[in-house]
Amino acid sequence: MADDMPRADEVTNLTPEEVAEGLRAGTILLVDVREPNETAAERYPDAVLVPLSSFDATAIPDPQGKRVVFACRSGRRSITASVAAQDAGYPYDAHLAGGILGWKAAGLPTKSG
Repeated sequence: MADDMPRADEVTNLTPEEVAEGLRAGTILLVDVREPNETAAERYPDAVLVPLSSFDATAIPDPQGKRVVFACRSGRRSITASVAAQDAGYPYDAHLAGGILGWKAAGLPTKSG
């Protein structure tokens, strides 16, 4: 899927398990770039929201040494966000491959409402 996206090779794919472990260990800051209507229904635990429609890399909280990882529904918008952040001068080059669909398929928890 990501192979047909421009500059996808500039973004590191992380599995849901890798991201979940990084969240547990406190080494990852997960940035959900989905829209508020999507995150209102279901969201990642412990993610910060920075919607892609109004994306501004400066809105991402200071990761305080953590690795910034972007996430979305399927893994496309998170690549776009990572490239945009890199273009803005940030070293944020990772995303959750498969998005929340992959996250749930891996049996990982989400929050609703």
